[in-house]
Amino acid sequence: MKKILIVEDDQSIAELQRDYLEIGGFSVDICSDGISGLKAIESGHYDLILLDIMLPGIDGFEILRHVRDTMDVPVLLVSAKKEEIDKIRGLGLGADDYITKPFSPGELVARVNAHISKYERLKNKYANVKNDTVIAIRGLEINKDARRVFVNGKEVNMAQKEFDLLLFLAQNPNRVFSREELFERIWGLDSLGDAATVTVHVARIREKIETDPSNPQYIETVWGAGYRFRV
Repeated sequence: MKKILIVEDDQSIAELQRDYLEIGGFSVDICSDGISGLKAIESGHYDLILLDIMLPGIDGFEILRHVRDTMDVPVLLVSAKKEEIDKIRGLGLGADDYITKPFSPGELVARVNAHISKYERLKNKYANVKNDTVIAIRGLEINKDARRVFVNGKEVNMAQKEFDLLLFLAQNPNRVFSREELFERIWGLDSLGDAATVTVHVARIREKIETDPSNPQYIETVWGAGYRFRV
């Protein structure tokens, strides 16, 4: 049974989410504030996290940042905030989806199912790669089937979309891709957000793999055109 964590300070909303998810066949835990939510995330294994943005203690953005720095699990932001900047910020930090309150409980369950299925397909896809499973260049190693990244022998943690973006660029070296094309390839046409999400993810990847992120040796910016992976 898949396990879901709900971090939501509105008890009635959290219980409604839990009831529909349990009907859908999921096991569900609830935390009502950011601090307990972060502790639950660190101590338990979850297949997906439903994360409210406005939380007491620690807000959802800070929790999301921590999750993306330490683990690879689908995160769906749930918020009453409708401003586009909040959606862009959440997606830029690595959220897999953004759901605005009020929402249909049926839609919520459908999105949870869709993201868990997509995540499992990605894992299986890379686990079934038989040839050329490791890309290695100038101290950077990308292990495709294990979905792990090493820099000079030291492992760095990559969020799902960060890994997908890095792998796609590394598999297509020296070719320039526009931000719009990368967004379409990695996030899909039906995703929320825009090409600015790509810029945020490239910056986060550089912070993790580059000795000097301001002078990158792997992912280069081609001004006015996009990005390319240099070999």
